[in-house]
Amino acid sequence: MAIKYKIKKGDTVKIITGDDKGKTGEVLAVLPSKGKVIVSGCKVAKKTVKPDQDKNPNGGFVNKEMPIDISNVAKVEGE
Repeated sequence: MAIKYKIKKGDTVKIITGDDKGKTGEVLAVLPSKGKVIVSGCKVAKKTVKPDQDKNPNGGFVNKEMPIDISNVAKVEGE
């Protein structure tokens, strides 16, 4: 049984700990099985991408938001 969280996709949250402390952003996804959320513009990592025929024929790098523990974010009220 997964824990029910008060934060949902589309909510505005503020990062309260970590490298991005103080930043606010919209929740892109909630991962209840892992207890993590993905917030737009926060905890961005540069990932390497292998070349493929469809999306990225040359390969290279892509910036991607990584999951943040749900205890490290707080819902912003009044928006």
